[in-house]
Amino acid sequence: MEWRDEGIVLSVRNHGETSSIVEVFTAEHGRVLGLVKGGRSRRLRPILQSGNSIELVWRARLEEHLGMLMVEATTFRAGFIMENALRLAGLSALTSLAQVLPEREPHRKLYDALRIVLDALDHDDVWPALYVRWEMGLLDELGFGLDFSACAATGQGHDLTYVSPKSGKAVSREAGLPYCNKLLPLPAFLLGETGAEEDDVADGLTLTGYFLDRHVMAPRQMALPPARGFLVNRLAQRVRVEA
Repeated sequence: MEWRDEGIVLSVRNHGETSSIVEVFTAEHGRVLGLVKGGRSRRLRPILQSGNSIELVWRARLEEHLGMLMVEATTFRAGFIMENALRLAGLSALTSLAQVLPEREPHRKLYDALRIVLDALDHDDVWPALYVRWEMGLLDELGFGLDFSACAATGQGHDLTYVSPKSGKAVSREAGLPYCNKLLPLPAFLLGETGAEEDDVADGLTLTGYFLDRHVMAPRQMALPPARGFLVNRLAQRVRVEA
């Protein structure tokens, strides 16, 4: 059995003396693993870095086997990302969270969104908001999408300011004000109303982090990636300084 696809490297681990087992998020085949012979060689090491885009050929005798991978790089991203701690944290959080997707289940929309975020990582005024939107997409793809179409209490579709931690639905300012200490903030950029300032991104990360932990990580007895925690803390520090 053989297929070809494009993908983004999520993780690499050594196998034997010279080979590597590589985890890739592919466009048409979802998250897959494969053995790359000579993956630790001088030629392949720079290619097999998390966040790089590759063209790959997957071969196995049976579909359920691990499979062999042949890879060629299409986009190198690791270099400029490694030079910046915040970008590195974003990359690590993205690739770590993508690993919770079911193996060999296509998620083309989420793959395309991941590529967009990775391509924007050298634009520090853009990518953090895109990152939050990607986590929203991850929740949606896993069946836990949030609903910002109307207020859960009144049904009105305007002045949505909060999110119910129980239902994941938006709540209007008027309906939510008496319970605001129990609700999550809904940043306006997730409604497409305004651009995203750092405090808006911080609120967005709080929102998606709550539901990722509740619905995705905790049932797997896992914690959110440490790199994501670094990203959250660094943005929170910036917000406090600006305030």
